[in-house]
Amino acid sequence: MGDNQATGQAGGERDERHALIDRLTQLQRTLGRFLAHDRSTPLLASSLTMQQLKVVVMLFFRDASSGQHLARALGVGLGTVTGIVDRLVAQGLVSRREDPADRRVRLVELTTRGRLLAEELIDAGTANYMRLLDRLDTETLNTLEQVMIKLQAAADSMITESGRSAAH
Repeated sequence: MGDNQATGQAGGERDERHALIDRLTQLQRTLGRFLAHDRSTPLLASSLTMQQLKVVVMLFFRDASSGQHLARALGVGLGTVTGIVDRLVAQGLVSRREDPADRRVRLVELTTRGRLLAEELIDAGTANYMRLLDRLDTETLNTLEQVMIKLQAAADSMITESGRSAAH
């Protein structure tokens, strides 16, 4: 089914939607550049590679993961993950332990130092965003909340659809 049929939109309205989405995307990029401009953020001060940062953030939200899970999430081989984890262990950010459910599996988890780094990274972005939001009036904040709720629902729907397509 084509875009027109699926949404019931006329060509002009569809063109207007695409132009609006393009403008919103550009605004988002500009906002992202503004938020990334602060050179004091821990992300820019970190000497970790992007892959290492991804592992630290993933472990922050998952507690502990196997090397296999990390490899799938990063889209790399197990050998690559082993090297990434080795370097994070050497820096005292993660540790390995035996999986109590399967002693053949080694789990990777953040150390206290790794958890503090992840919290610092996440909190730095949140602090800048909160300072930005504090400059908006209450009516605009209410409108933004409604938009964000709709964005979250759309994201949840996409995740659900992605899970269904991966299962087939």
